[in-house]
Amino acid sequence: FKDVLFRPKRSSLSSRSQVSVERTFEFRNSKQKWSGVPIIAANMDTIGSFEVAEVLARRKCITAVHKHYSIEEWKAWASGAGQEALPYVAVST
Repeated sequence: FKDVLFRPKRSSLSSRSQVSVERTFEFRNSKQKWSGVPIIAANMDTIGSFEVAEVLARRKCITAVHKHYSIEEWKAWASGAGQEALPYVAVST
């Protein structure tokens, strides 16, 4: 993108491994808080699968899960392997 410019700044960090991109958001109307990395994997071309959601949830990133899963598949995943990933899942219709 030609309209995006990143300007490097001086930093007190000695390594890139010390950088944290995790943020905490408080939602205005519900007053709920969410902590994670504000990056969302889009659901284009069914990229947002349960498997992708599990992997990205380990890094606290959000996955927009595609709409082609049945209710039974959602129930099975959410009560099993996907239980820990649910706070990092968005659903599209």
